Amino acid sequence: MTYPKYRRVLLKIGGESLAGKSGYGIDPERAAELANKVAQVQSLGVEVAVVLGAGNLWRGKIGLQSGMERATADHMGMLATVMNALALQDALERIGVTTRVQTSIEMKSVAEPYIRLRAIRHLEKGRVVIVGAGTGNPYFTTDTAAALRAMEIGADALIKATKVDAVYAADPLTNPDAQRFEFLAYIDALNMRVGVLDSTAITLCMENNMPIFVVDLWQPNVMEAVVLGERVGTVIADPKTWSNVASTPAAARA
Repeated sequence: MTYPKYRRVLLKIGGESLAGKSGYGIDPERAAELANKVAQVQSLGVEVAVVLGAGNLWRGKIGLQSGMERATADHMGMLATVMNALALQDALERIGVTTRVQTSIEMKSVAEPYIRLRAIRHLEKGRVVIVGAGTGNPYFTTDTAAALRAMEIGADALIKATKVDAVYAADPLTNPDAQRFEFLAYIDALNMRVGVLDSTAITLCMENNMPIFVVDLWQPNVMEAVVLGERVGTVIADPKTWSNVASTPAAARA
């Protein structure tokens, strides 16, 4: 039997993962597909927390371009992440995965308030915990919220599941020859201003030695590969720990 290298992880997943072909809104079929991916990770005996973005429902930049106050735009984004959290919770519960949604902004009629020790207790009991509403404060992204919650719950790794399979030196869609990184030091990721994760999130992880894995969400079994310690996507970590963080080449998968 294969045992996971990481026993508790936080998955940061963009809101676009819940959108249908239009790229907007919440598609129940996509929510079900995402729920199955989360359940597969948990089935390995891993405690799983999730932070979702809101790009499928609202982007604060649109409001700012129209003169909206930044705080207002950010609070709207926080509320959108709660809608996404509830959609994923429903999809997980329908396949038998007990799930709790906690929110950084109190809204007792739809979710629990985020309480660190309660979140940890849910994880210990085998429940998936979805944390919505970002950090509860404007001017912080859901990437930063994911890094912060990962520290607070004592996660072993932060997995940024996105639409690209790794970190590249340039956009691989416009530059097919762009350099692909298997490993990156935190400081190099900061200096490069990598587009897949904001600098505040990377800094938090660097200060607390939290490894970050950047992977393609839709690549089959990729998140399971991460928790098993296989080398997939890009690892952002202290170079001294690279060999310990992901030392096994990814296995061939059907």
